Amino acid sequence: MSASALPVEAETASAAEPPAPGLFELLRLLASYLAPYRAPAAFVGAALLLEMAFNAALPMGFKYFLDHAVAEHDRRDFFVIVAALAVGLVLVTGVGLVRDRVSSRIVTRVVADLRLRLFSHLQRLSMGFYSRKPLGDLLANFSSGLSQVQDTLQNAIPWAVTPGLDLLASVVLLFVLDWRLALVAMLIFPVSLVGPFLVAPHAGRASAARYQEEAAALAAVQENLSGQAVVKAFGMERRVQAEFGARVDGLARSAARAAFLGQMIDRSGWFGVLALHVTVLGGGAWMCFEGLLSVGSLAAFMALFLQLGTSLNYVTVYAPSVINLAGPVGRIEALLAERPAVEDAPGAVALAPLARAIEFRHVSFSYAGERQDLQHVTLSIPRGASVAFVGPSGAGKSTVLQLLLRFHEPTQGALTVDDVDLRQASQDSWRGQIGVVFQESFLFNTTVRECIRLGRPDATDAEVEAAAREAEIHDVILGLSRGYDTLVGERGAGLSGGQRQRIGIARALVRHPQVLFLDEATSALDPVTDAAISKTLARVGRGRTVISVTHRLSSAIEADRIFVLESGRLCEQGRHPELVAQGGLYTQLWEKQSGFVLSEGGEHVEVSARRLRGVPILRDLPEPFLERAASLFVTEHFAAGRAIVERGERGDRFYIVVRGTVEVSHRVERAGRLAALTDGDYFGEIALVRDEPRSATVRAVTPTICISLSREHFLGLLEAAPEVRAAIEATIAQRVSAQA
Repeated sequence: MSASALPVEAETASAAEPPAPGLFELLRLLASYLAPYRAPAAFVGAALLLEMAFNAALPMGFKYFLDHAVAEHDRRDFFVIVAALAVGLVLVTGVGLVRDRVSSRIVTRVVADLRLRLFSHLQRLSMGFYSRKPLGDLLANFSSGLSQVQDTLQNAIPWAVTPGLDLLASVVLLFVLDWRLALVAMLIFPVSLVGPFLVAPHAGRASAARYQEEAAALAAVQENLSGQAVVKAFGMERRVQAEFGARVDGLARSAARAAFLGQMIDRSGWFGVLALHVTVLGGGAWMCFEGLLSVGSLAAFMALFLQLGTSLNYVTVYAPSVINLAGPVGRIEALLAERPAVEDAPGAVALAPLARAIEFRHVSFSYAGERQDLQHVTLSIPRGASVAFVGPSGAGKSTVLQLLLRFHEPTQGALTVDDVDLRQASQDSWRGQIGVVFQESFLFNTTVRECIRLGRPDATDAEVEAAAREAEIHDVILGLSRGYDTLVGERGAGLSGGQRQRIGIARALVRHPQVLFLDEATSALDPVTDAAISKTLARVGRGRTVISVTHRLSSAIEADRIFVLESGRLCEQGRHPELVAQGGLYTQLWEKQSGFVLSEGGEHVEVSARRLRGVPILRDLPEPFLERAASLFVTEHFAAGRAIVERGERGDRFYIVVRGTVEVSHRVERAGRLAALTDGDYFGEIALVRDEPRSATVRAVTPTICISLSREHFLGLLEAAPEVRAAIEATIAQRVSAQA
């Protein structure tokens, strides 16, 4: 392989679960969510107090019924008590209906506020956050996390607040009826709380574990759905089903444990309540026998005590949902606590339109702090110039673009626009004068018109159509089923790659950008579409500052200045003819990518003998052998995601990448990447002379064109020259020894 080897990337481990807040901290957080709704919450509180008063009056009515109305046959007291209770019932029911409506609206608004806070906060976070945070974890906050918050808050009044108030009123009235029996009951009462108290911490930890398993399962589903092309291309259905089955089994075990411990809280609390009932009933009956307590008082006491037990049961049943909420709320708060790596400085200035130059002044940058991804880069990009950043994979090209877009900040040095450090300028004022065309133009699932208008939300329909004409996509749009009102589908699935890219260009142009960034803007396209869009980009770039990042040197030939990066350093700069003449890294890259002739549609590729001499094992072949070998290569096309070779299969072909990007990895699934290969790179040279299994999987990242030479044809070519074959085998032996 000729591409620079990249460090093997370990499989991404799940982020550590944020610590779940304790009970008091959780209650404080829930109270803070409710704080903006103090006025309607006060009404709900008043309504609950009214309901508590009625619930307390009902069992007390037993005492007056039995001791006065019934015992004394007093009809007047009988009807007064019944009428009072009836009026109270109607009043409490009416107020309760209004309270239910108000409380429901409060809860839905709290959840809506949280959802909006989370979404808005995610818009502020820097790109580095998204590179380290699994998407499934983030989605879990919006799905199961907020759903759990809503359910817990919605059930708080009927299952906790109302029973809690009833419990408090019942305790007070018990002492009013008979302090002695009440005192005995209250001394025994804490025993019923021992079980829930002991089980609750275990239930909280089990709930947090279940929530983490749920998030991991959601992430696995999201990853699988996004990678269905790879799953089907590699026949991975059974394997991914087995892996997901194991994950689901783990989730089921975690959920079963959390559910069991939650039920244990309920069960242990209810057992204690029943034991109290038996004790109090026995004690009260004995007091009645002894004349220490009236029958009416005992009936009221037992009714209140039954209400107390029921209220306590409600609270203990509800308690697990509060405890289970600690996990989701902890994750939500951890996400909201994330701070953007790139923020406007206090007093950030608004950048005027670019007038002179963009400059890198001794800029260094590191993503992880372990190694420098850019090292002391100094360069200048004059206004109106067209420049390109090139270099081998991992050289730092994309890092330069990330800094220019302010996705990250330099760790050393300064990036300036007209001598203003970008860190001292507002992000909006800089991004407001730039447009970006990415390698794959991500389109949101909306109409074509709105996809373009996203570049500038206040653009008129006429401006949208003008941008489409400039991007040479207007006529194609008119031919769609509903013209500009046609839905593009998820990620633009309803359009071809070239159409998506042209809409991406229109989206950038509708901003009227001073600076146009091109991030491998044509590298994922077929040759015909590539050539057409390259012409469009060259035309729309006139009069603008154009900054291109590309691995394909043919896209940089016309640039006013080419910056060549290697291992994060700027090693060369100049125009194409100057750089080719220098004989440095750019010359090597140019020679690697040249020597191929593609047919108009890219269906067939011819390679020159001179280009083959750049492959080490072919370097010493005589010219006639090289020319004959060139004629034996065949052209192969690979869709993005398709495996070109797989680890363990028989190696019988040698490949050269003509156009596209491939990745080399040890395994198919969730592989650690060894290298990225692009135009002119090659792999599988050992297969030309040795019948050995492949040591790695090579998969197309973008639509890729390769030429390949079979082992059979190559060995047939060498039959007449055994000394050449011996030399080639010696070269391969040296390469294998060096790699060991």
